[in-house]
Amino acid sequence: MDIVDKGIDRYIEELYYYVKDPVREEMERLADARDFPIVGPQVGRLLFMLAKAVKAKRIFEMGSGFGYSAYWFAKSLPADGKIYLTEGSKENSKLAQEFFKRGGIEKKAEFLVGDAKKLIDQVKGDFDIVFIDIHKDEYPAAYRKAKDRVRKGGFLLADNVLWFGRVLEEVDDPETVGIKIFTRLLFDDPHFYSNILPIRDGIAMAYRQ
Repeated sequence: MDIVDKGIDRYIEELYYYVKDPVREEMERLADARDFPIVGPQVGRLLFMLAKAVKAKRIFEMGSGFGYSAYWFAKSLPADGKIYLTEGSKENSKLAQEFFKRGGIEKKAEFLVGDAKKLIDQVKGDFDIVFIDIHKDEYPAAYRKAKDRVRKGGFLLADNVLWFGRVLEEVDDPETVGIKIFTRLLFDDPHFYSNILPIRDGIAMAYRQ
């Protein structure tokens, strides 16, 4: 199911390309060539704006792939800001490092390889933003790890929470169930004020009160 009409999608994305970034554009081409899921420019621009809005200096990504969403985040950070990328694939992590170096933002990043749910325990302190984009059946566990690590006034964000419309179906596959449980946990948590933006595949935004 298309969450947004394809024509509207194209119209919005065409507005974004007057600002050129050769590295980001190469990442988008690589994602297309490999059929690798990335958040895309609409969500990327949103991530950049949210990070700017809360004056983020510390961001933790639970699931980074080859660094596309983290690239948007890193571009928003001040010179002394830091984003922690987590990825299970050493190859993808290495690719991310190469893209960040070419984009001139490698000093803003730390690249961690392994299970994001364990890696977050290895980084001390609170975060301005935690972004969840790992295997969807692991979203409830990721929420439990991340919820107390977001500072007051910060954001807990998650991708794919509409899951191509499957959240409307009575299905019991682990990924759809995981997303539904995660979403209910988030919306029931009194420490967060939550919403879902129906762009791309649905972005959960939870403001830590």
